[in-house]
Amino acid sequence: MSKIAVIITDMFEDSEYTEPAEKFKAAGHELVHVGLEAGEKVIGKKQQTPVTVDKRVGEVSVDDFDALLIPGGYSPDKLRVDGDAVRFAGEFVKSGKPVFSICHAPQLLITADILRGRKLTGYTSIVQDIKNAGAEFVDQEVVVDGNLISSRNPGDLPAFIKASLEKLAD
Repeated sequence: MSKIAVIITDMFEDSEYTEPAEKFKAAGHELVHVGLEAGEKVIGKKQQTPVTVDKRVGEVSVDDFDALLIPGGYSPDKLRVDGDAVRFAGEFVKSGKPVFSICHAPQLLITADILRGRKLTGYTSIVQDIKNAGAEFVDQEVVVDGNLISSRNPGDLPAFIKASLEKLAD
């Protein structure tokens, strides 16, 4: 089974973490929470879901994982100011390994400057940012472009999870 890095910090969208995490674990995949400080407890923005960061992003490598999950909410915007988080996310996309991006998650990928020529979707408020990054915005519940799987919002979670699990099974 796959070892999935979940890059996360405070104010993540609870359901965009909890629902994929639950389904990934149920399918036998291992999750490793990667953040700004190992041992830090980060909290979701609505339900205050607590998550403990397992590893500091500056101490991990893409080689340590099989896939990357980037939950939305304010977490990606907070992560994009950290050079190690930006590097890690960018290297993950370049590696060809699966990257699961939902809602505001493309903000981290935009900062990594790796979306040029890609197709993806994201939350309504960042559509222009996605286009400005050189990507083609597609307004549908899930977009699969090679190793990049993206969805718009929590309402798209069933399709997002299904596509993500299918990619992990490849």
